[in-house]
Amino acid sequence: MALLNTSQLPIRAARWCLSSLSTQKSWLSTRSTCLGDKNILLMGPPGAGKTTVGKIVAHKLGLPVIDVDDDVLETAWKMPVAAKLAAVGGRCFLEEEGRALCNFSASGCVVSLTGSNPLHAEAMQHVKQSGLVIYLDVDSEDILQRLTSMKVNRIVGQEGGVSMRDILLYRKQFYEKWLDVRVLCGTGDTVEEVAEKVLKAVGRYQKSDEETFISTRCDSAGLSKQKTYFSDVVVEGLAPDGGLYVPKNGFPKIGTREWQRLIEMSYPERALVLLEKCIHPLDVSALDLRTMIFKAYGSNFASKAVAPVKHLAHNQYIQELFHGPTASFKDLALQLMPQLFAYCLPPMCNYLILVATSGDTGSAVLSGFSRLSGTDRHRTSVLVFFPEGGVNAIQKLQMMSYREGNARAVSVLSDFDFCQTNIKRMFGEAGLTGHLAVEYGTVLSTGNSINWARLLPQVVYHSSAYLDLCRDGVIKFGDPIDVCIPTGNFGNAMSAVYAKQMGIPIRKVICASNHNRVITDFINTGQYDLRGRPLMLSHSPAIDILKSSNLERFIYHVSDGNSHLVKDLFTRLDRQQHFQVPEPLLGTIQQEVLSDWCSEDDCLAAIQRVHTQTGYVMDTHTAVAKVVADRLQDGSCPVVFCSTAHYGKFAPAVFKALQIPNIPEDPIEQLKKLEVIASRPEMHREMIKCLKESAKRKHSICEAEYSVLVDQVESMIQDSFLKVM
Repeated sequence: MALLNTSQLPIRAARWCLSSLSTQKSWLSTRSTCLGDKNILLMGPPGAGKTTVGKIVAHKLGLPVIDVDDDVLETAWKMPVAAKLAAVGGRCFLEEEGRALCNFSASGCVVSLTGSNPLHAEAMQHVKQSGLVIYLDVDSEDILQRLTSMKVNRIVGQEGGVSMRDILLYRKQFYEKWLDVRVLCGTGDTVEEVAEKVLKAVGRYQKSDEETFISTRCDSAGLSKQKTYFSDVVVEGLAPDGGLYVPKNGFPKIGTREWQRLIEMSYPERALVLLEKCIHPLDVSALDLRTMIFKAYGSNFASKAVAPVKHLAHNQYIQELFHGPTASFKDLALQLMPQLFAYCLPPMCNYLILVATSGDTGSAVLSGFSRLSGTDRHRTSVLVFFPEGGVNAIQKLQMMSYREGNARAVSVLSDFDFCQTNIKRMFGEAGLTGHLAVEYGTVLSTGNSINWARLLPQVVYHSSAYLDLCRDGVIKFGDPIDVCIPTGNFGNAMSAVYAKQMGIPIRKVICASNHNRVITDFINTGQYDLRGRPLMLSHSPAIDILKSSNLERFIYHVSDGNSHLVKDLFTRLDRQQHFQVPEPLLGTIQQEVLSDWCSEDDCLAAIQRVHTQTGYVMDTHTAVAKVVADRLQDGSCPVVFCSTAHYGKFAPAVFKALQIPNIPEDPIEQLKKLEVIASRPEMHREMIKCLKESAKRKHSICEAEYSVLVDQVESMIQDSFLKVM
């Protein structure tokens, strides 16, 4: 295959792609950062304080203020609003109010809408064109108290027999539909505090150019180049300099009273609020983000709670992250990430998602991208590389169940690190990426946790675990917890660190390794050493990893963004297979995380012991976390184990742990036998269904050579895109 001779870095292939396809739209995002003469439109239920907040905001910004009730409706009707309502009745009132609002025209003002304006679609479409709609999301208890003090016992649209609480809940769907920006108000927030939050929200919108991403290896010269936004990093995956993308200004900090608002929310509602704070609305609109989230965490999850927390024993809790379609924690990110990816795609190019997996990521990414529809599906394809001897029969069958034109899994006669290293090499070879862009109009991206859109949704479930403990009365907000995570590529652990940065009171993140204990050795000594270190297969294959990609983000985090240090360390790792962090930095690392490792025998013994004592069956990865937490955690606060997979995915090891003889050879029969033995948690039905569909399929196996993997990539592109064309 003839490759282009060029010094351009991989993602810049997207520019060649777009240029060759004669598109006029730039690959990188551009934004208008000023509201100009746009209005600031305050929306919310009756009693949200829109009028008072509007006056405060208008005063501080030096803008005119308009109250729709007083300045629009009463002026148009020449009578008080209450009198109009009494004269025409509730249903006619909404139509009359909407008609009046459709005739409204203003610019450069702070406008306080009525609580019922959002119920009229035509009117809201009209006013939304004039400015930024800010939703004052006020706690319903605060609303009810204010309405009671105002002696308001009924609002527009409230029929007889319907409580005030119910009508406020009904109206929420309309506010969610029209918002541009949410202002989440903490319980008991004053109007002055709400006004300050509105000003910050407007400032965030106006200064969108400041909400950018940088590489962990970015030097000062790189900071002055073209800005990189969320929509860019989702598609690019890996930074051009080989580093990983991180938010330039870190994560947003959320106050205690705002966190307390989330305690009674569902998982999708929590995810929406948190991700709105991390994704600028100019990258993904609030309404589109809501649609994606509720699709991601809906009926495709076996548990309505999505990621429930269950009490195990004493002060130990398990967060079950395996209720998604592929029975792995990866579903929590990969049911959402493909939607974000498709939404952010630039025009005209096709995209091939390359993924290396040690087991669970493969089926999860195939499942997530297979749920795309229409044009999005035609423009993306997925190619998964996995180690032939490094995944079990059930994981392999799961990946084989996805054999559509745009999804394929290929096994490699090597280990996970070989797969991951060579994918990274493809991104770094400009000749290859340029050839694929020019020849096929195709750009490479990644679905591994090096992609920011893979990592970000994981912050939600760590936050949600803490909120569940608050909801269930185990702790009060502000009380500390520890989190123990089976750790391989460090993405799960890194997302817990980020949840802590946002304000979740995590005391320690405990990283649990199996006998491939490179992370444990690093955290305890400061030395990351791969020299002469073979990868050993284990009962917990998802953490059979030696080269931990997201550790780069962690070192960047604990070194306060020292990109020069990060670049030096990981360049040294690539060239010399080892590095040592400075002693002061090691101290900082050990303040943030703890780590230990678990032997194969201890892993199986933990499964047997917990089942005997509680009736609960852990998978092998959760058992690794349990063993390590028992050693390192002092019991003075709750500890949450991340249960990263359903035990059925590792049936042979579980049979061995429970000392059950006569294990069936057929994976489906293994699951059926386990179902009889184990009652907690229930068997994963979707997994059994998936295995039945793929039981008779064969899979492709390739040699452990870089050129062979490249040939697989080109073949996948030809099969996916050229046949469609």
